[in-house]
Amino acid sequence: MIVGRSPRIRQSFQKAWSALIALFFWDLAVTIFYYISPFKAPALPLTIFGTALALVLGFRVNSAYSRWWEGRILWGAMVNVSRSFSRAVLAYLPDTPDARAMGVTLVKRHIAYVHALRCQLRREDPAPDMQRVLGEDGALPELERRNPANGVLDGSDRRLMEAVHHGWIDTIQQTRIEGMLVDMSNAQGGMERIKNTPLPAQYRAFPKYFTRLFCILLPIGLVETLGMATPVGSAVAGFMFLAVLQIGDDLVDPFGNDVHDLPLTSITTTIEGDLNQAIGLPAPPPLQPVDGVLW
Repeated sequence: MIVGRSPRIRQSFQKAWSALIALFFWDLAVTIFYYISPFKAPALPLTIFGTALALVLGFRVNSAYSRWWEGRILWGAMVNVSRSFSRAVLAYLPDTPDARAMGVTLVKRHIAYVHALRCQLRREDPAPDMQRVLGEDGALPELERRNPANGVLDGSDRRLMEAVHHGWIDTIQQTRIEGMLVDMSNAQGGMERIKNTPLPAQYRAFPKYFTRLFCILLPIGLVETLGMATPVGSAVAGFMFLAVLQIGDDLVDPFGNDVHDLPLTSITTTIEGDLNQAIGLPAPPPLQPVDGVLW
């Protein structure tokens, strides 16, 4: 996620530059043809075309941003429930060696859970982070699951029931902690829904076709008015539409590993730091932006 005060054109619209260069040469060719050819193209209602295209692109960007913002809300909820979970587990379990060890285990498992969820959303291997937190033997059963993050939740729930059977917590306390596990599962389900459900094909395909068609027609409709300035004027106008189109592409998958996506590594590192301090372990240093980008 870009965290600078203003977006940098090179990073924000890097993919649009190749299309912009092609557009400029097309505008130049149309302008030259206009002056050397006796045939004149009819006036095009570009205002109507541009207005309709702007509405389509606006709906597309709003839909993409809604996905991005919902993903951030879900991860914000995960941060809150993580802190509540560790606080409740450590407060409810009695101050005995076995119970204390159970509390530390549950907190560590939750740290492994958020790292596993981050890796799954980014289509990365969760094994290194899970093994770092739980050890190779502790992470092995969950890594054999198709959904390791969900496997960690299942294992934590079983350990919670063990605490009930040992008499370390009562059923009321168990219900409250179970409610937090349900909140985690609901947040994970929302993230997986966003990740696994792309925008409809019409939202992805037609705006691209219409934008490219508009950029092709743009110099034809402007050359009679702008004359020799057509390549510059048409390229600038076309770039605005291409940039808006690219914004939608950048925001549609908030859980990727691009400069425009959510800083999941920073969020999970924050959770790990808070929970480590709760059990008396040193917290990892918070992530800092690299070249204006927080990962």
